[in-house]
Amino acid sequence: MAQTKEEILIEALPYIQKYEGKTFVVKYGGAAQTETELKQRFAKDVTILKKIGINIVIVHGGGKEITDVAYKLGIETQFVNGHRFTDKKMVDVVQMVLAGKINKEIVNLINLNDGEAVGLSGVDNTLLQAEKYLEDGQDIGLVGKIVNVNVSFLQLLLNNKLMPVIAPFGVGVDGTIYNVNADLAAAAVAAALKAEKLVYLSDVEGVIANKQLVSTLTEQHARELFSEGIISGGMIPKIKSAFSTLHAGVKKVHMIDGRKKHSLLLEIFTDEGIGTELVL
Repeated sequence: MAQTKEEILIEALPYIQKYEGKTFVVKYGGAAQTETELKQRFAKDVTILKKIGINIVIVHGGGKEITDVAYKLGIETQFVNGHRFTDKKMVDVVQMVLAGKINKEIVNLINLNDGEAVGLSGVDNTLLQAEKYLEDGQDIGLVGKIVNVNVSFLQLLLNNKLMPVIAPFGVGVDGTIYNVNADLAAAAVAAALKAEKLVYLSDVEGVIANKQLVSTLTEQHARELFSEGIISGGMIPKIKSAFSTLHAGVKKVHMIDGRKKHSLLLEIFTDEGIGTELVL
C-alpha cells in the first residue's frame, strides 16, 4: 500500500537524526550521470542530503565521454581487465573531459539547487596522491592507484559547508598525472575519511543472486558467491574494494541503481531500501 507523505517523513526522521553531521561518499556514474532528467534529480538529492546536515563528497566517472572524445580526436581506446590503457595522449583527454566538461557540469547543476559544490581533481592541493598501477604485472600506461588522500584539505571544505566534487585522477610525487578508476578512487576517499557510508550509484540494481536482489551482503556470503561464480567479472574487484573500505572504518557500502527515481534518498531514508548494502 502506498505510503502517505506524512508516513514517509516519519519513517525518514530517525535516519535524518542518525546521519546528521556524518560523511557520505557517493561514487556517481552510469545513466544517472548522462541522462538529463537523472542528472537533475541527482543534483537535487545530494543537495537535500547536505541541507539536512550530512557531509557529501562526490567522486564521479566519465568513461563513455572519454571514449567518445578520444575517438573524435583519433585516439584509440584499449581496455585491460576493465582498466583503460592510458598513454600521454589519453591522459590529456581524461583530464580535459573529467576535470573540465563533466566536473563543471555536475558542480553547476548542484549549485543551481543551492548545494554549494566545489569542483576538484586529484591534482588540487595533492588531493589524491598516486603511484603507477600494474594490472597483474602488466604495464597499462599512466594508470595509478591512490596511496594517500589529503584528508585535512577535504575536511576543511566540509567544515566550511562545501560539497567536494572530485574528478578521479591522481598525481605522483614527481608530478606525473595518473588516470585512476573512479570506483577505486571513491573507495580510497571513503576509507581515508572513515565515512559513514560509501554509495555506488550505477546502472545495476545491486548484487543479484539466483535472480533475486541481495538486500544485505556480508563478506562471508560474498566469498561464497565468488566461489560459485554467481558474482563474476567487473563486480568482483568492486565488491572486494568495498569490503576493504569497511575494514578501513567505513560503516556501510551501498550499491544502488541510479536510474530509479530518487534512489539515493530511498536507499538511505527508508526501512526497506532499494539496493544492496554491504556489511562485515
